[in-house]
Amino acid sequence: MSIKPLYDRVLVQRVASDEKSAGGIIIPESAKKKPLEGIVRAAGPGKLNDDGTNAKMQVKEGDKVLFGSYSGTEITVGGEELLILREDEILAVIND
Repeated sequence: MSIKPLYDRVLVQRVASDEKSAGGIIIPESAKKKPLEGIVRAAGPGKLNDDGTNAKMQVKEGDKVLFGSYSGTEITVGGEELLILREDEILAVIND
């Protein structure tokens, strides 16, 4: 199945979190927080302006982004957990 976000929505795959803490302690699955970073897998055409044109998206497929902990809607596609959120819920693009 293929998903194409509409308007200013973005499909994000969360980046896997670390298995160990900085001190070397292994963190159990139940104690882990969901990561706030992800990779953009698909982006819509942009928000619809009053004149009927689409505003340019600031993120594109493949960008690594940072988003809030309560942002977006979680979905499962083909056994993979993804997140759909609006472009304005993305806080930053991470450049490695």
